[in-house]
Amino acid sequence: MDAVRGKESETGHIEVGKQWKFSELIAEPRIRERWEKVREYFFLRESTYDMTNRCNIRCEGCYYYQGDKQFAKENRDPDAWRRLMDEEKARGITYVVLAGAEPSLVPELCAVCFEKIPLGAIATNGLKFISESINYKTHISVWGDDETSLRLRGAKNMLLRQIENYKGDSRAVFVYTFNQDNIEQANEVTRILADNKCKITFNVFSAPVGYDGHLRHTAASLELTGKMMTELMSRYPETVLFSHYNVVAHTHKYGLHDLYACSYPRMNPSRAIGLGRSFRQYRTDLTWDRNVACCVPDTDCADCRHYAAGSAVVTARLFRHATDPDTFKSWLDYVDTYLSVWVTGYEKGQNLCSGPHPPPGLES
Repeated sequence: MDAVRGKESETGHIEVGKQWKFSELIAEPRIRERWEKVREYFFLRESTYDMTNRCNIRCEGCYYYQGDKQFAKENRDPDAWRRLMDEEKARGITYVVLAGAEPSLVPELCAVCFEKIPLGAIATNGLKFISESINYKTHISVWGDDETSLRLRGAKNMLLRQIENYKGDSRAVFVYTFNQDNIEQANEVTRILADNKCKITFNVFSAPVGYDGHLRHTAASLELTGKMMTELMSRYPETVLFSHYNVVAHTHKYGLHDLYACSYPRMNPSRAIGLGRSFRQYRTDLTWDRNVACCVPDTDCADCRHYAAGSAVVTARLFRHATDPDTFKSWLDYVDTYLSVWVTGYEKGQNLCSGPHPPPGLES
C-alpha cells in the first residue's frame, strides 16, 4: 500500500501534512491484531435474494412493497434455487442475504441456500422461528415498543414474541430502526433485550422513493438519534453491537452516498471491481436488474443511511481511511462491528476509539 498522509508526533497528536506508511498505522499491537482479525473476511462477496413476495405483517414505509420487485412471480422450486446458488458460487459469491418480504415463510428455500452457500444472513420480522439448522445470522427488525409496532406494523406484542422465538439464539441480532418518532423508545427496548441477554444493533430509517411520511428523519432527529445510540452503547456494552464511527456514518447530515460514494450497481456504473462487478439483487422470479440493484432497492439514495448499505459502502473505503491512526482505528471499529452483525461466530472486540471521528475529507 502506498504511503498515506498524517503522522503522529512524539506527544501522541496527529501532525497534519505528514505521511503515514501502512506499516506504521498497524505497528501498535492492538491495531495490528484487529487488522489481522478483520482482513480474514475480505473474501466475502455478497448478493441479495428476495425469497418471497408474501409477508405476515405490513409495515409503513416498507421497502419491499415499493417499486416493481413486489410484482415478480415467485419461483418456489427448490431445484431452481439450487441451480441459482451453484451459479452464484461459480461466479464468486461467498455470502448471501435472504430478504424479500418475509423469508421465514419459505424455510425450504432458505435451507437450499444454506446448503449451497453457508455464509449469510436472513432479514426477518422475527414472528416465525427459523430453524437453527439454517445457521445464518438472523436479523430481527424492531421499529419501536409494542405500541408503536402495533401502529406501524399491525402486530401485537411484537417484541415479546420476537424474544420468545430467539432468546439465547447466537444467530440472532435485533435491528432497531430509528425513525423520527421512536428515538426515546430505544431506551426501553434495549433494556428489555439486555435483560434477556439478546444482542442489538442500530439502523436508521431511510425513506423509500416517494415517501414523505412522518418516519423520515430531519437534521434534528438525526442528531438526537446519534446521541441516543452513543448513550446506549455506553450503558449496554455487552448488548449493543455498534461503534462511534457507526454513529457518525449513519446519522451524519449527509447520506452514505454523499459521504462515501455508494458501491452498489444502482449508483456505481463501474463493472471493473468490487460490488459493481459482483453484486446482484435477485427478485422472487430469480431475475435481476442492474439499474436498480442495491442492498435495499427502492430506497431514496440521497436519504440512504441504512445499516446494510453501510456494511459494504463504508468497509469498501479502506484506502480512504488509511490516512492517520484515528481515522484508521475508526474504520477498524466499523468493520469489526459489521462482521459481528453479519457473520455467524464472529465476536465483536472492544472499540479502539472512545469517541467520534469525522469521515475522511470532512471536518464535521
